[in-house]
Amino acid sequence: MSTHDLYVHATDAPLWQVPASGSARFSWEYDDGRDRLLALYQKGKDKQWDGQRRIDWELEVDPYDPLGTPDEAMTLYGTPYWDKMNEAERGELRRHYASWQFSQFLHGEQGAMVCAARIVESVPDMDAKFYSATQTMDEARHAEIYGRFLHEKVGMLYPINDNLQSLLGDTLRDSRWDMPYLGMQVLIEGLALAAFGMIRDTTDKPLPKQILAYVMQDEARHVAFGRMALRDYYKQLTDAELREREEFVIEGCYLMRDRLKGAEVLENFGIPRAEADVFSEQSEYLQLFRKLLFSRIVPCVRDIGLWGERLQRAYLDMGVFEMGNQNLDLLMAQDEQLAEKLDAERFAAEEAERTAEVAEAIEEGKTLP
Repeated sequence: MSTHDLYVHATDAPLWQVPASGSARFSWEYDDGRDRLLALYQKGKDKQWDGQRRIDWELEVDPYDPLGTPDEAMTLYGTPYWDKMNEAERGELRRHYASWQFSQFLHGEQGAMVCAARIVESVPDMDAKFYSATQTMDEARHAEIYGRFLHEKVGMLYPINDNLQSLLGDTLRDSRWDMPYLGMQVLIEGLALAAFGMIRDTTDKPLPKQILAYVMQDEARHVAFGRMALRDYYKQLTDAELREREEFVIEGCYLMRDRLKGAEVLENFGIPRAEADVFSEQSEYLQLFRKLLFSRIVPCVRDIGLWGERLQRAYLDMGVFEMGNQNLDLLMAQDEQLAEKLDAERFAAEEAERTAEVAEAIEEGKTLP
């Protein structure tokens, strides 16, 4: 079935064309580069995996409760609209929310793939080109996986959110080579990592847990790459140049914060946009969700050297300033460990099952004449 047949409403056009600007940069320096970046490149090569094989696609998913979302987490919970819904309608609402969330993940991963390819093209250093090439493959795999989950398990897609599309467009149109790093690696990837992690840690459904854990294992490397490259480069910039990047971060963070309302979902249930926005703002769960989503962005922005007074005031206004004290290295290490633990548990269980089957076959063989 065509993807366009699964969208909740028609998209504007089959293709979104963003005029590209900036230079393609070739480097004739093929000697060893930065040890940290080359080590990350080696890790990127070693950690490649096949989404068709590593993920157990045979696992069943209830499309009307794909993530095991509790009632209290639904934006309409506690409103007259929720009280009027029967169980089938509430299940349909859960399906729409899961579709909306994973559709934005899918669109964001395609954006990450394009941005990683742009980094290969525009970054001046060969070691960064090497690593970006592995990330481009990672992002292609992630888009493949999210697309398959939506097609086969949920059966519904949402178009890209306006604010996410706006930030992607701003990132890609900028001719400065560091902007795909800043817009994608720090802002979009940072927000996505936090969203992935919150669902990974709360869902009781094994298939989405697998998908998110394995994607996050890759994304931990991507954010580390962006931090290394930008931290080195931003030490060389003037105060005026740093302020320009901080303005971009401020605008991008407000866009990403406002992206998370999910009013498009409620509109599909006949709720006017203004009323949908009010419900989203009043949802205690969504307020907490939106705040925690900056747990990866704020410490990363601070780490790379963008921490001017105006940026700090913006984070105070958003209520996320204290996130700057998060230990980003610890969070990334935990992402790696959780994926490896999930693998160990899964494959240990499969090995035990195979051992039991062999033992059973042996016992049956003993009874044969």
